[in-house]
Amino acid sequence: MDLIYLRDLRIETVIGIFDWEREIKQTVVIDLEMGTDIRKAAASDHIDDTLDYKSLAKRIISFVEAAKFELVETLTDRIARIIITEFGVPYVRVSVNKQGAVRGSRDVGVIIERRPEDYADA
Repeated sequence: MDLIYLRDLRIETVIGIFDWEREIKQTVVIDLEMGTDIRKAAASDHIDDTLDYKSLAKRIISFVEAAKFELVETLTDRIARIIITEFGVPYVRVSVNKQGAVRGSRDVGVIIERRPEDYADA
C-alpha cells in the first residue's frame, strides 16, 4: 500500500469542553496519511487515477471550520469517516493536535487509524 500524506493543515474551529472554548475559535493542526494504490496514477500521470488530495483537503477544511465538537477525539474520528466514506480511501491515519491545550506542553492530540470496516454503518 502506498501513502499520500498531508501535514500541518491548520484550521480554526470551535473545540473544547469549557464555556470559554465554546465562544472562540482555536487552531487545530491536522496530519493525514492515506493508504491507497498509486500505480495506476503513476502509469497514466492523470489526476482521475489517484486520490485528489486538493479536493479532500477542501472538504476537510470546510467540515472542520463548521464543526463545534467538545472532544478532539470526536473531531478526529469524523475526519477519518469523511476520508473513508466519501473518498473511498482504504486506510487513513489521522492526527489532530490542539496545540497549547496543556500548560507546559507544545502538542496535545489524538492519532487514530481507520479502515472501511470501521465505518460499515455509514
